[in-house]
Amino acid sequence: MIKLDLSGTKTFLQPGEADRGACEAALRTLLGRTGAGSDFTGWLDLPEDYDKEEFARIEKAAQKIRSDSRALVVIGIGGSYLGARAVIELLKSPNYNALKKDTPDVYFAGNGISADAVSELIGLIGDRDFSVNVISKSGTTTEPAIAFRIFKALLEKKYGPEGARGRIYATTDKARGALKTLASQEGYECFVVPDDVGGRYSVLTAVGLLPIACAGIDISALMQGAAEERRTLLREGADSAAAQYAMSRQAFYRQGKYVEVLAAYEPAFRFMAEWWKQLYGESEGKDGVGIFPASVDLTPDLHSMGQYIQDGRRMLQETVVFFDRAKASLQVPSDGANLDGLNYLAGRELSYINEKAMEATKAAHISGGVPVTTIHLDSVCEAEVGALIYFFEFACGVSGYMSGVNPFNQPGVEAYKKNMFHLLGKPGY
Repeated sequence: MIKLDLSGTKTFLQPGEADRGACEAALRTLLGRTGAGSDFTGWLDLPEDYDKEEFARIEKAAQKIRSDSRALVVIGIGGSYLGARAVIELLKSPNYNALKKDTPDVYFAGNGISADAVSELIGLIGDRDFSVNVISKSGTTTEPAIAFRIFKALLEKKYGPEGARGRIYATTDKARGALKTLASQEGYECFVVPDDVGGRYSVLTAVGLLPIACAGIDISALMQGAAEERRTLLREGADSAAAQYAMSRQAFYRQGKYVEVLAAYEPAFRFMAEWWKQLYGESEGKDGVGIFPASVDLTPDLHSMGQYIQDGRRMLQETVVFFDRAKASLQVPSDGANLDGLNYLAGRELSYINEKAMEATKAAHISGGVPVTTIHLDSVCEAEVGALIYFFEFACGVSGYMSGVNPFNQPGVEAYKKNMFHLLGKPGY
């Protein structure tokens, strides 16, 4: 389902610059599970080798939440919320909560510590029935732990301790940790964060699937799309789209193009780009190396960041994700006065104009010294989005090993926590 167009990169690469040998070695390391962090590669087989019993419980719990709640609060940070929000916004809408629908609003909390944001969310829920899905491997990460205290107290005040228990769903470690201990004591329904899947690779586990299913998205189709992409990548190896993407971006990194800009022409893609930034930033940014992942929303950012991309420092490479078929059909109307001079577009589909804007921008950026890789998908649907998730995860594992780092750890995220604990007076810090 993923079609990779590298035509916008060819003039920037000499023959042999895309290191196929290094890519093949990285593939052997990843698939053989012989590299650093290999105990966190369970995501490789997830689309086909997953807990079918838990999957059925996820669907049943989502059905219950849809029946008894008008809002779901998803509490988590980083990989514990970005994937779910990305999929919901892309497949449903960035305005999902404002739409008329028979599924609950889905709110995300615990990804910051803003009193204003939490208070606003409480106000948005108001007197409506709601449930909570708290997602944390340990249960002690500061931001989600604070949010869970607040929303647990609200549930207990509204429904009593017993009623609250039936509205709290914990996605956590299968055997240990503060949240698992509390969930066992209180009798919350539990789902598992697999031991061999890191947070940023966990969207196709219960971490992402429960909130996604609550929004009325077909999670079976999502998994099937990822499974199909997995089979294609394993069959094609170094010739696959994911491996070619990894090779290309690493070749440009060696040229000094240290920043990769992910661009999309659908506003609904915004949080998919945020998920991508965490995936690649945490996986590759370590040991003093790594491509810096950035993103733009096109065409709007052509009127802001577009100037830098076109004429700024030549350290950029660009990757465009484009959906070839729009969901909606909308044409530009004719206007008798034609004061804006747009009658030459009268009768044209907006999707056609959007595509031409993409092609024109691509040509402009290439002429300005920015290589452009284009990832084409047919349309925005569960199967295509599942395929895209697996494509990016697989390419990230290959690219990380090509750059010589462990793509599955994140030692740098602890530094701010130690400083914050010290400033807050946490015992031992």
